[in-house]
Amino acid sequence: MKKEPTVKRNDDMRPEYDLSQLKGGVRGKYYRSAAAGTNLVLIEPDLAGLFPDSASVNRALRVLAEAARSTTAPKRQRTR
Repeated sequence: MKKEPTVKRNDDMRPEYDLSQLKGGVRGKYYRSAAAGTNLVLIEPDLAGLFPDSASVNRALRVLAEAARSTTAPKRQRTR
């Protein structure tokens, strides 16, 4: 005789979902194509709190990149 589980699962699955129809799924089917166009960067929590969304992070990085580009641009030499 099987014992009943002591912890009851909290099953939020709706009864109209028939899992027997979900045959043939492939795990990671789109992984390579998704990863090819993604550059994931982890930001430290103290910095993440400064930026409300990804658009503000991108804006700040563009300003920083432009500043770096302008300060490291080669100087023109005067010809005599």
